[in-house]
Amino acid sequence: MIIFRIKELIEAKAAREGRKITMQNVSDETGVNRTSLAKMANPKYRHSTTTATIEILCDYFECDLAELMLYTSDKTKDSKAN
Repeated sequence: MIIFRIKELIEAKAAREGRKITMQNVSDETGVNRTSLAKMANPKYRHSTTTATIEILCDYFECDLAELMLYTSDKTKDSKAN
């Protein structure tokens, strides 16, 4: 499963810039739909997005891909359930 670290990146950017940043701010400043951002921030939606959006978010948060997205194996979760 791919987990987007949107919330963590918003917190880090807000602390770095000394201002409050909301999902709406990110949407307004990047052009990425706020609903899409909210779905990315919630792993239960397993939201799919484009590479263009990923690039825009990496640029906005001044991060690399590994900081924006985290991969966790569904197999690990499945084996714990057994």
